[in-house]
Amino acid sequence: MNNSTERSDLAGYACTSASSRGRKHLEEHRDNRPAFERDRDRIIHCAAFRRLEYKTQVFVNHEGDYYRTRLTHSLEVAQIGRAIARKLHLNEELTEALALSHDLGHTPFGHTGEDVLNRLMQGFGGFEHNMQSFRVVDELEERYPGFNGLNLTWEVREGIIKHSTPYDSASEVMADFLPGIVPTLEGQIINYADEIAYNNHDIDDGLKSGYITMAMLEKVDLWQEVCSGVLRKYPAIDDKRLVFQTISALIGLLIGDICTTTAAHIERLGIASLDDLRRENRVIVHFNTDITERNLVLKRFLFQNLYRHYKVDKMRIKSEVFITRLFETYLRYPNLLPPKYQSRLERFGLHRVVCDYIAGMTDRFALDEYKRLFEPYERV
Repeated sequence: MNNSTERSDLAGYACTSASSRGRKHLEEHRDNRPAFERDRDRIIHCAAFRRLEYKTQVFVNHEGDYYRTRLTHSLEVAQIGRAIARKLHLNEELTEALALSHDLGHTPFGHTGEDVLNRLMQGFGGFEHNMQSFRVVDELEERYPGFNGLNLTWEVREGIIKHSTPYDSASEVMADFLPGIVPTLEGQIINYADEIAYNNHDIDDGLKSGYITMAMLEKVDLWQEVCSGVLRKYPAIDDKRLVFQTISALIGLLIGDICTTTAAHIERLGIASLDDLRRENRVIVHFNTDITERNLVLKRFLFQNLYRHYKVDKMRIKSEVFITRLFETYLRYPNLLPPKYQSRLERFGLHRVVCDYIAGMTDRFALDEYKRLFEPYERV
């Protein structure tokens, strides 16, 4: 594959388009963009990526325009991932492609939707959003003549399937992607870029909603240390700007730590190539021990005070009802499925097709569909 426009300062352990294992389907391309740049562009233009605009992060879309969605979250993950990749001289385009695709398979209503679909799919292969992201890019997108999916490179597909997933998973899909072997460093970055993004933007959204307060955050050591540093530098700063500056500084601290820690591991282990990384077969990208422990305290704080806030739980219960009733109705009346999905029934089976349809819904579409099906005066 042509590597002519790829950065010239990539480290030996970076994954390059020139060394890619290629695509499932042969194609003639109109230009010589590096393979991972082409993958990134295909992801940005696919339907599943656009639908992320109306999929829940924590707050359902109708609760306000300010709150993050899966789309804005994915963009923040890409920004953080690229910052880490650049500092470590890794492939930014591969990192960005993985960041932008990592939530393509997410359901409406966040992790509640994932949990409900997994329960409803027991005995029929279950449901897991990373596997669904892979399914989206490998099968469900319909844009190109001659094949389904986006025909992404092996490396991007590997990174999607191994994002927050055990490398030794027994799934048939994993069998094609070096089961039991760690992904590229670019793939490893995404797990942490994802975590840095959602921890920090959930603090912002939680404060905006009033579900958490600055006074509550004072008990979180990592937050308080960074916040105090901002106050020392800007003693007259107002609370709104203090929040933004603290979040920015905390993101910078976490990026800096992960880059320093990872670079030290690379040097200590003598990782000079991607083959060295595969042979070493361990996760190289992570925080140092101190930051890991303090970041865990922050995550526990968010879980207890935001993700389990009684108002968030109310929406979670509603979401379970919406998805369960939609799923059971489509199973009973498959003729209610759009023709495109009905045409897939023989190939994939009723349960999987219904699962695909609901997983692809936005929050807004799922709510509207629920009203169309079950409210008697709603137009169909």
